[in-house]
Amino acid sequence: MSWWQLSRLGLVQAAIGAVVVLLTTTINRVIVVELSLPATVPGLLVALHFGVQLILRPRLGHDSDRSGRRTPWILGGLAVCALGGVGVAASVPVMATNVALGIALASIASVVLGAGVSAAGTPLLALMSERADPSQRAGAAAITWILMIVGIIITAATSGALLDPFSYTRLIAVAGGIGGIGLLVAIVATYGVERGPRPVAALPTTRDTTPDSFMTALRTVWDEPAARLFASFVFVAMFAYSAQDLILEPFAGIAFGMTPGESTKLSGMHHGGVLLGMIIAAVLATKRGQLRHWAAAGCLASAITYVALAASPVLGDVRLFTAIVMLLGLANGVFAIGAIGSMMALTGDKHDGRAGLRLGVFGAAQALAYAIGTMSGAVGVDAAKALLDSPVRGYLAVFSVEAVLFAASAFLALRSASSERANAVFRERAELLPAVLR
Repeated sequence: MSWWQLSRLGLVQAAIGAVVVLLTTTINRVIVVELSLPATVPGLLVALHFGVQLILRPRLGHDSDRSGRRTPWILGGLAVCALGGVGVAASVPVMATNVALGIALASIASVVLGAGVSAAGTPLLALMSERADPSQRAGAAAITWILMIVGIIITAATSGALLDPFSYTRLIAVAGGIGGIGLLVAIVATYGVERGPRPVAALPTTRDTTPDSFMTALRTVWDEPAARLFASFVFVAMFAYSAQDLILEPFAGIAFGMTPGESTKLSGMHHGGVLLGMIIAAVLATKRGQLRHWAAAGCLASAITYVALAASPVLGDVRLFTAIVMLLGLANGVFAIGAIGSMMALTGDKHDGRAGLRLGVFGAAQALAYAIGTMSGAVGVDAAKALLDSPVRGYLAVFSVEAVLFAASAFLALRSASSERANAVFRERAELLPAVLR
């Protein structure tokens, strides 16, 4: 695959992110502010959309393995994703008149949204894993994440301008426009990418085409020590990563007296650090080191930075606190590239036609981590506040737990890499054994 083709596929991920971000930002705010409903409502909708992925990503990834091409799955999934996004937006005015009915409709639409993300996202990464050169994986991971973040930024800015003056009709129209444009971008981006025969190593085995092949293939993948360890790594690391989403800005306001505008800028600096870390890791990982070693390094650096974050109120220096947040983003970016690139390597190097299933398993671990991690961070802060009788100490307790989780994930990443090397050595010796016996 050329870099141009990989960049086009990155635009598909940007389209998926653009559709989903409307739920986590604008619709989230409307439900809480305009409708005065508890923040638990949008939180549960987001968790529901991730929960569906836990079930569907492995199944749909396996089904895309068995089919001849992955592009129809990507485009069909994006169409379903767009439909779910419009459905969630359309349920908001219903909540204004009938809360129970509106939440029920939003829940159904969130399930549809999660199904669309599963159907589009898993085959997309499988396609990139199968057809990208091993030397391109770090760069492909960077392109995917960077374009997704750029898509989210553009969507947030554009939808914000189009929604003023706000009305429910405008909200539904904007959701429909984002979904339609995203689907059109995906159609153009995937055109001709799968031209030519599918790589022989990516074709499913005869056993994987039988009616009961899904459970058989799933057990085969899960029986691999490296796959189990890496799935555990993904869950622990993404749990720690997602737990900070709802607490960093409030902590800046409580511990350092930052205004809403200043804390928003701080969040922007964190995301800027993430992008910089991704670029640095993508460039350096192509020259030296295994991708899982880069993932472990990013996790370990994140753990150290969380310890510094927990100590920042004692130091009392706003500039130092800002620098720590920037370094946290840098470490998170290195971890992200190492993790996604490792996913692609662990699937693309197997050559057994199960790339979609493997990525589905890892995607399910990520979805589960996000579903419970996002809410656990906020709930953990509230619980720690009550136990420690101090708002600041509540945040520091959660940061300390995140540091421990990131340290544990670094250990799991290294164990996963060691297990994979041991399996490779075993396979090489097994292949040489018949020749030695002769």
